[in-house]
Amino acid sequence: MQKLIGILGGTFDPVHYGHLKPALEIFQRLHLDELRVVPCFHPVHREPPVATPEQRLRMLQLALQEFPRFILDDRELRRGGDSYMVDTLGELRREFPQAVLCLLLGLDALEGFKQWHRWQQILKLAHLLVTVRPGYGLEPGSKRGKLIAQYGMASAAGLHDRLAGGILLAATAQYDISSTLIRKRLRERQSVDGLLPPAVGEWLSENRVYEVN
Repeated sequence: MQKLIGILGGTFDPVHYGHLKPALEIFQRLHLDELRVVPCFHPVHREPPVATPEQRLRMLQLALQEFPRFILDDRELRRGGDSYMVDTLGELRREFPQAVLCLLLGLDALEGFKQWHRWQQILKLAHLLVTVRPGYGLEPGSKRGKLIAQYGMASAAGLHDRLAGGILLAATAQYDISSTLIRKRLRERQSVDGLLPPAVGEWLSENRVYEVN
């Protein structure tokens, strides 16, 4: 059976449990062989990160001490320039030609997926694993509903039928946490306990990355 590799990309500005805990659920339930956490250098469709690449990398190193089975993959930081997931997936496909690549997305990201750079090529390189609330339904006329109608897989067993090209809805617990919320709380000198790994919280309290004077 082919190796299953999950890919979780993002700015991680900062990383938090809303990123990590749903990914862990998917990792365990779908029996992924690897889950690679890939911080981007420069996001194209959103504001640049507040923290530097070095700071975001350090926070991920600390966070993954709590998630030791995840792999920190810093290729986009080393590559520099605009970060396009299609380039990263192309590199991984060359490195793992027989592996099943699975890109983890939230439902909001799926709604705007057709605005991603070379989105059709992404689906030629990987499956999409879309995290949703348990029991969540999709509106048939929505952009994401149309994508599911065209590419959706009925079950996780379909991941092994081909190396790429499907979209699987994966129900996970949902966490009302965002990097924006954490940055706001830190600016206002409020607690972020329980929102991210304690090691990251301690590092932020020492380094004050998001606090303003």
